[in-house]
Amino acid sequence: MSLHLTADMELLKERFIRRVREHGEVWGLRSEARGWAYCPSNDCDEDVLVFWSDRAYAARHAVDEWADYVPTATALEAFMQRWLPGMQRDGALAGVNFNADLAGLELRPEVLLEALR
Repeated sequence: MSLHLTADMELLKERFIRRVREHGEVWGLRSEARGWAYCPSNDCDEDVLVFWSDRAYAARHAVDEWADYVPTATALEAFMQRWLPGMQRDGALAGVNFNADLAGLELRPEVLLEALR
């Protein structure tokens, strides 16, 4: 991965942290039939649940295989107390503010939890 792309992804992560703290909510895509949107990791054999800091960012990704998904908010407190510990137990990663190419930082839940505190 290029240094420029890595820097862009780090900025997206920082924006995610700042905005979810400000607004008190985390956005994902949810389908009534299939649950929460996730994708395979680009780096390992784990799944990555994807989250965004704003409804509009999430909505931009509700296309193609996720066309039947809708942007859905989760309270930041619930995300920190239930989601991230559950993801850690399940061995899933958190992808934050992925761009249109589904590229972004894939974080271990405990790392994201620490950054949000």
